[in-house]
Amino acid sequence: MQYYQVAGLLFGIEASDEQLAQLPNYAPFICGTNDSSSHPLFVIRVHNEAMPSVEGYEHVFTDKSDEDMPRIEMYKSPDEWLFRVSMYRESQVVSVMRCASDWSVVDLYMDSIYTRFAIDNAAMLVFAFASIELNTLLFHSSVTMLNGYGYMFLGHSGTGKSTHSRQWLETFPEAELLNDDNPVLRILPDKSVRVYGSPWSGKTPCYKNMEVEVAALVQLAQAPENKMFPLRMTQAYPYILASVSGLKVLPEMMDTLYESIARLLELKPVYKLECLPNTDAAKLCRNTINSL
Repeated sequence: MQYYQVAGLLFGIEASDEQLAQLPNYAPFICGTNDSSSHPLFVIRVHNEAMPSVEGYEHVFTDKSDEDMPRIEMYKSPDEWLFRVSMYRESQVVSVMRCASDWSVVDLYMDSIYTRFAIDNAAMLVFAFASIELNTLLFHSSVTMLNGYGYMFLGHSGTGKSTHSRQWLETFPEAELLNDDNPVLRILPDKSVRVYGSPWSGKTPCYKNMEVEVAALVQLAQAPENKMFPLRMTQAYPYILASVSGLKVLPEMMDTLYESIARLLELKPVYKLECLPNTDAAKLCRNTINSL
């Protein structure tokens, strides 16, 4: 069993050394624990067996998003969830996850050719689902750190989140990329809001076990000129909801997620940045946020 800690939350992966070696993006998050009082959020057990069928399970939904994104089929039984995952919308199933109803244990079966994808995808999904009860949100965001604060850039795929982060790095020499696709945000008991690096960073290999206080969240939109303005809570809410991971078909999970988003909006400002892909947009963004 290898243990990892992401955003202060512990989880384990039980797999062979050969399989674990295919996860270099997890190396910064490795932690050793022999402490019986340490309870992991979840444990993934990798099996070298045939993928189970859906017989005896009820289909819940199938997520078919962008063509180049994984297809996820979800099924349920009285005691557990079952997920069938494909790398792309129209491709074959490459892994199956059987998850305890409380997400604490995951049995993962996969085509060995896709070991890294299967374990990586399972860990990211279950982390998102299991941590929601802890005021924790897995975001689809690019995050830049500057002077001890994190600036979170949101938007649909292709909006320019990564481009805007690069503009910050070019404009402000002291800026640093924290994560380019799936950072973790936590609302702590002292009402601080912190953003953490994770092993999941999309196409950009940026896997940093670091954390900073959130300065602001910025929804990006391409436009013919640079313009930035604050959003009211009602305006910001749908943007945040679209940017966080959760099973929207599970009412109990979504109730908790809605509460966390509402709390986040009470604690941190959200802006809309209509912009061109240039360094002036980065300067406008920083100056607007720092002017408050």
